[in-house]
Amino acid sequence: MNTEPCEKKKASREEKEESVFRQEVRRDIETFRRLHGRRRLRFVYDYYRWKILGAMTILICLILAANILWQGHKPCRLRVCVVLNNDQYCTDWFDAFRKDLQSDGNKAAVEVNQDQPFDYDNIYYYIHELEVMTTVSSQRMDAAVCGPDMYSYLLSINACAPLDETLPADDFEPWNAEGLAVRSTAGLIIREDGTTDDSKASEGLFALDISGTAFGQNYNADQMLADGEEPAPLYFIIISNTEHTDDCVKLAEALMR
Repeated sequence: MNTEPCEKKKASREEKEESVFRQEVRRDIETFRRLHGRRRLRFVYDYYRWKILGAMTILICLILAANILWQGHKPCRLRVCVVLNNDQYCTDWFDAFRKDLQSDGNKAAVEVNQDQPFDYDNIYYYIHELEVMTTVSSQRMDAAVCGPDMYSYLLSINACAPLDETLPADDFEPWNAEGLAVRSTAGLIIREDGTTDDSKASEGLFALDISGTAFGQNYNADQMLADGEEPAPLYFIIISNTEHTDDCVKLAEALMR
């Protein structure tokens, strides 16, 4: 079967389409040259605003993606996300911890993010979930100090490392004997009708309750509570995909003093 006529027609059509595109571009350039001042801006706005906006959107997305990749792989020995149950900042405590940690001669950065909101009473809680999920998946969180809301979300995405397998026995066993290791269920899926799917769930000791430590007493006390209401607990979690387990252990030891 002779396909040559079909191929010629296809080539001719492509050349014609390309020629029409070139003519339009040439016409627009000539029109732009003839205009002056504000008319040029008006011409660009009328005919190219959506193309420019689309190009800028793609560029911004690429820049953000590149920044996330860079933040996830730049030299850093520990990244901690702190979401307290109140509006306090624990900068002084982490400054002292950073100085103590870096006394071993390793001056790589220790990053502490205290600006991550997470509150299920906020109507934009799904944005908080997306931010935390992105941070965890890009390995920009090694450990977390947080309240029940963020802890429950980290459990739901299986982001919590089992502490009985992660911490040294000399540390974990005394803390567990004191009842400070928190047993929880990870991987529970909440269906739209409110029921739960536990087919992929697993129980484990995924957090330390640090509410009663010196850190907890200093930074978990100033909560707006009704009479007789107990303050929300404060937890320490090691993220399951961390590559800095040794420094996470040192952070746990410092928090539990």
